[in-house]
Amino acid sequence: MTLDLQDLSGTFSTLDIIVSLSLSFVLSAIIGWVYRYTHKNVSYSQSYVQTLVMVGMVISLIMLVVGSNIARAFALVGALSVVRFRNAIKETRDVGFIFLVMAIGMTTGTRFYLLAIAATVAICLVLLIMNRFSWFKLDVHRQVVKVQVPPEQEYSALVEDVMIQYCTEFELVSTEAVRAGALNELYYTAQLKKGRKSTELIAALSGVNSGQRVTVLTGYDQTDI
Repeated sequence: MTLDLQDLSGTFSTLDIIVSLSLSFVLSAIIGWVYRYTHKNVSYSQSYVQTLVMVGMVISLIMLVVGSNIARAFALVGALSVVRFRNAIKETRDVGFIFLVMAIGMTTGTRFYLLAIAATVAICLVLLIMNRFSWFKLDVHRQVVKVQVPPEQEYSALVEDVMIQYCTEFELVSTEAVRAGALNELYYTAQLKKGRKSTELIAALSGVNSGQRVTVLTGYDQTDI
């Protein structure tokens, strides 16, 4: 019986491999630097940025292997379907960067080099402009106020009187019994009046809640509560 081994690498050359992987590395690294430069929160991860570069190169390699062969494409889909990702994405923009490096990897892997370069430059430029001029920024600074009070109703009324005095608007989000029902913990979202400070609100609330705990969180939309 004759064993016939067929070389499957004939669909691309060594130069294609070098150019595709090199270009995907450079473009993914540029995207990583843009992500690092425009990142504003405390959840920055060096590992995530390195993963962006790796994903771009891996997708480029996959596209080289697949080429125009449908059978290989289905085989790779079946092989990759067993992969499960356990880490939750902390920010929605992180998902966008993942899709971006995947798209760049696909374009370099299919040898649309000019398209990959143009797309990287255009999208990164848009990201830098949005970061520089703070597009779509909401100039309303809201706080989450957590205050513990005795279960008697008059304490809740006193807390609301203070909130009216120090806030332009506020809303009771939830009420929770703590310490086996000995205290109620009130959650408010609020917007402080102009010129008022969080420390002033804390001092005022501490004066009407029998010395129980008061917490004011600013920028709660970026904080896990």
